[in-house]
Amino acid sequence: MRFVVPFPAGGATDVVARVLAERMSVALGQPVVVENRTGSGGNLGMENVVRSPADGHTLLMGTMGALTINPHLYKDMGFDPLRDLAPVSMAFGTDHLLIVNPKVAAPDARRFVSLLRENPGKFSYGSAGSGSSTHMVAELFRLSAEAEPLHVPYRGSAPALNDTVAGNVQFMLDQAPSALAMVQGGQVRALATTGTKRFPLLPDVPTVAEIGLPGATATSWGAVMVPAGTPAPAVAQMNAVIRAALADPAVQAKLAAAGADAVSSTPEELATINARESEKWGRVVREAKITVN
Repeated sequence: MRFVVPFPAGGATDVVARVLAERMSVALGQPVVVENRTGSGGNLGMENVVRSPADGHTLLMGTMGALTINPHLYKDMGFDPLRDLAPVSMAFGTDHLLIVNPKVAAPDARRFVSLLRENPGKFSYGSAGSGSSTHMVAELFRLSAEAEPLHVPYRGSAPALNDTVAGNVQFMLDQAPSALAMVQGGQVRALATTGTKRFPLLPDVPTVAEIGLPGATATSWGAVMVPAGTPAPAVAQMNAVIRAALADPAVQAKLAAAGADAVSSTPEELATINARESEKWGRVVREAKITVN
């Protein structure tokens, strides 16, 4: 079996896929080999799976961005992820943190939102690039806050985070695992988290809903998909194996070390999540007029 990861090795998406592949190999009694097929924001890896036989021998570790944002950004993908891929199970989730440079004169998130509204165009935020999750979640925050900060795209989250620390941009909505060390080290301040509940490692940081912006709630996530038309018994078997793996405390610990929370679902629940997230991020792309080169 092939388990395609449409992003480079080493990131949370790749780590989760490799942990699940190991468990699936044992449970199914056959090798499950992870293949990293990168490019075009995840589109190349997705297309490889879409074009593969629907025989239960090819899986995809999809992500929120690839599955539900890319179709609204790339007009000529040649396939529709939600039509041409079938859901198996959710796999992981990560929240984002609203972080600011320590010199930003806002003691809390509510005051920071007020500063943004009072000073249109005078604050800037960094992201991993146009269309990335750190861009899209920040745009959702901007729309919810009814503010007008400037977007500064970088080639990845690391340089954007470094420039937030340096003060070249004033804030960022980075994924919690990436930003946590900088927050704990005092190099940036965390004002809010985008999750539905407070981030366990930063219990004093409120959620965006708690500061009056429930519309900014968002979580980056990954899910296992297969080519559309894969036999239902094969999907059911994979779902059972994946859910059992994600319920194992040892697997949960491995995912936590990579900054991810284990999250599972039925295929039907994942289909509902995909549809809901596609509608949500499509609206953000349209309202924020986001494009990619």
